[in-house]
Amino acid sequence: MRQVVQELQIGGTSLLQASTFHRLPMNIPRLADFRRIVVKVGSSLLVDAQAGMLKEAWLASLVEDIAKLHQDRRDVLVVSSGAIALGRSRLKLPSGPLKLEDGQAAAAVGQIALARTWAEALGRHGITAGQILLTLGDTEERRRYLNARSTIAKLLEWRAVPVINENDTVATNEIRYGDNDRLAARVATMASADLLVLLSDVDGLYDAPPSECHEAKLVPLVERITPEVEAMAGATGSDLSRGGMRTKIEAGKIATHAGTHMVIASGRVAHPLTAIASRGCTWFRTPANPVTARKKWIGGSLEPKGTLFIDAGAVAALRRGKSLLPAGVRKIEGAFSRGDAVIIRGPDGEVGRGLIAYDADDAARIIGKSSSDILLILGFGGRAEMVHRDDLVMGRE
Repeated sequence: MRQVVQELQIGGTSLLQASTFHRLPMNIPRLADFRRIVVKVGSSLLVDAQAGMLKEAWLASLVEDIAKLHQDRRDVLVVSSGAIALGRSRLKLPSGPLKLEDGQAAAAVGQIALARTWAEALGRHGITAGQILLTLGDTEERRRYLNARSTIAKLLEWRAVPVINENDTVATNEIRYGDNDRLAARVATMASADLLVLLSDVDGLYDAPPSECHEAKLVPLVERITPEVEAMAGATGSDLSRGGMRTKIEAGKIATHAGTHMVIASGRVAHPLTAIASRGCTWFRTPANPVTARKKWIGGSLEPKGTLFIDAGAVAALRRGKSLLPAGVRKIEGAFSRGDAVIIRGPDGEVGRGLIAYDADDAARIIGKSSSDILLILGFGGRAEMVHRDDLVMGRE
């Protein structure tokens, strides 16, 4: 098949692009080109199922890679499977499928071991780990999404590494992701990450089943996820992964739509993040970036539930890139809830739109007040900003 090749940029690195999938790039991207990176680690990479033990040497090499990125002032988040696998080992449960309640109980035991493992491994490099357990509702329901997003943001501000997993102790088959590929993509969008790394037991996406076709070729770069790419994913699976390649492509859709690049790479090597630079893998390109994609979503995709009327001083502050504080708000209209989109109007008309940090009743009580008075007025310490600058899109943007 004839391919037309041209240059494009991924994470600041030039790659060769073809119409749907791509030849080997001349210059391989470096993870250091990206500001915020989510790394997803599957159970089969982390746990030796037959021995029922952690692959400690492999984990140590991965954490060395993470530590190098962290020391280079990159934000790193980890989405780690392995709780159920570790739990069933500790409990000496037989192999084979587990009943729902057995899996939940195994996760409860295994999650303690998993969290301790990551905390100790990162701690050897002077890095603090923070555990976050999420369910489907935490990434789909706006209030809970904002709570999780705020927690992640604070951990990263404190230079901790969030270690995230699905909360298998309470998730049921009806309200769970069931695989951490898509969860990792949701976390990447929640954290405004610009790269998602899916470490897998395969090198990436192939144009045909490698086990059946000796001429199958690894696809180095996917410009856009098309039906043709999805058909390849149906034929490229991993027996050891619960999700397989299909869920990785679904993760790619979530990530790239939100402005996050993604790469599928083999985790079956020591120092798997470092190895991305020298081994074959599959990159998925996004035309946007996390900030612009989120601003577009706020500005054009959400129906406003209310209006904030602000003074000229607040308008000037917003135009300088500041957040909207309660002191600058003179009046509110509408019945909105925390996380809803609102219109922001100044003396001369609409200034922008954003996600409100308070319910309407609470917002009405603190408008015109200093942020330091919020605790005294409301009885709880809410956000200092009524609309944070990360949740704000100005009319000119």
